[in-house]
Amino acid sequence: MWALAVFLLLALSSGQAATLEKPTLSLHPPWTTIFKGERVTLRCDGYHPLVLELRPISTLWYLGHLLLPSHGKSIEVQTPGVYRCQTRGAPVSDPVHLSVSNDWLILQVPYAAVFEGEPLVLRCRGWYDKVVYKLHYYRDSQAVRYFHSSANYTVPQARASDSGRYQCSGTMRIPVESAPMFSAKVAVTVQELFPAPVLKVAGRAEAGGVVVRCETNLHPRKRAVPLQFAFYKYSRSVRRFDWGAEYRVPESEVDELESHWCEAATPSRSVRKRSAWLQLPGRGSPPDSSTSIPGPQAAPLAPGNKLLSFQKALMSTSVPSVTPVPNTTSARLRVPPGRAPSAASAACAPPTPLEQSAGALKPDVDLLLREMRLLKGLLHQVVLEMKDSQAFPERDGATLETSTAHGAEPQGTPETSTVGS
Repeated sequence: MWALAVFLLLALSSGQAATLEKPTLSLHPPWTTIFKGERVTLRCDGYHPLVLELRPISTLWYLGHLLLPSHGKSIEVQTPGVYRCQTRGAPVSDPVHLSVSNDWLILQVPYAAVFEGEPLVLRCRGWYDKVVYKLHYYRDSQAVRYFHSSANYTVPQARASDSGRYQCSGTMRIPVESAPMFSAKVAVTVQELFPAPVLKVAGRAEAGGVVVRCETNLHPRKRAVPLQFAFYKYSRSVRRFDWGAEYRVPESEVDELESHWCEAATPSRSVRKRSAWLQLPGRGSPPDSSTSIPGPQAAPLAPGNKLLSFQKALMSTSVPSVTPVPNTTSARLRVPPGRAPSAASAACAPPTPLEQSAGALKPDVDLLLREMRLLKGLLHQVVLEMKDSQAFPERDGATLETSTAHGAEPQGTPETSTVGS
C-alpha cells in the first residue's frame, strides 16, 4: 500500500513538473553592485512538487556555467558574475548579475526589473557607508537631482522615459573633504507593463448594436496585475473605468463607430494608456486596380477629324528658310522639293520628327545666321584697319574712331569709309 502511494505521488509529481514555472532568484540587500569584501545573500524561491517534500529539497546554483557546491535554498556570495538557480524538475531561473567595485563611490540599482508604475530607487553609496556630500544624480549625463548629503534618488511611479544610463557624484571627508568623485555609469531600463490598447470590432450584439473590445497584453511577469477599461466617443466618456474589456455601441451610433476609442489602466491609475481611433476593416487600404485613378488622356480631335495642333508646324516647315546657308545643319533640315507634303496629307497626317525639329530650330538658326554675318563683317573690317594702320601710322586714332562708329553696320567698302573720315 505504501509503495502504491509513493508511485502515485511520483506520477503526480512528473505531471506537475512539466508545467512548473521557473523559480525566482532574489538578492538581499537588493543591489547589484557591492564593495570589494562585502557579501550578499541569494535566495531561490519556487514551487516544488509534493513528492519532494518527503525528502530534503535540493537547489542547484550556477555561477556562469559553473555548478556551485551548495544545494541550500539560499547562499552567501562575494564573487562577481552572473548567478542562476534551479529546483528539481523546474527550469533555470532568470539571471542576476552581481558587480564588485573597488571605487570610492558606487551607484546601486535594483537587481530586479522595474516596470511602469512601480517605484524606482537608486542609491549613491560611499566607501563603506561614508557620508557623501554635494550629491548629484545624473541620467544620460544630465543632472536630475541634488542633495546636500547622502540620500536615495526615488521615482515614485517610473515611466519608460526614466530609462537611461545613471551616474552619481559627490565629495567625502577622508579625513578632509575631497574633490568631487564620480561613480561608474549603470544602465537602468523601465519595462513596459502593457502596450497601448487597440480598439477592435468584436461583432454584432444580440440586443442590437456593435460590440467593440479594448485589447492589450500584460508583460508575462505581470500577468496577475488587474486592468480596467474605459470607452469614449470623441472626447465624451460613454463608459467609465470598469473591469470589462468590451462595450456595446448602440444601434443609433453605429454610423459613428470610427469616433470611438478606449483606455486601459491599472486600478491605481499609475499606468494609463489610450488607444487610437477605431479603424473599421477595409478603411484606409490602398485602392485596387479597378478603382485606381485613370491617367491623363490624349486630347480629342478637332471638328473634321483634323489635328489642328499640328497645322501651324506643318506650314512653317513646308517652306525651307535656311537654304542660303551652306552648312551641314541646314542641309539636314532642308525639305526636298519633290517630297513636300500636300494640303490633304498635312491636314490628316502628323508631322515627322524631322519636320518638328526644323520648326523648333528655325528661330535659333536665323539668329545664328545674323550673328555670323555680323561677325564676318567685323572681322573683315579689323583686317583692313590693321593694313591701313601699317600704311599710315599717324592716323591710328582717327582710324580707330571711324571703325568704331561704322563697325555695327559697314556701308560700302572699308577703304572708302576710312578715307571719308
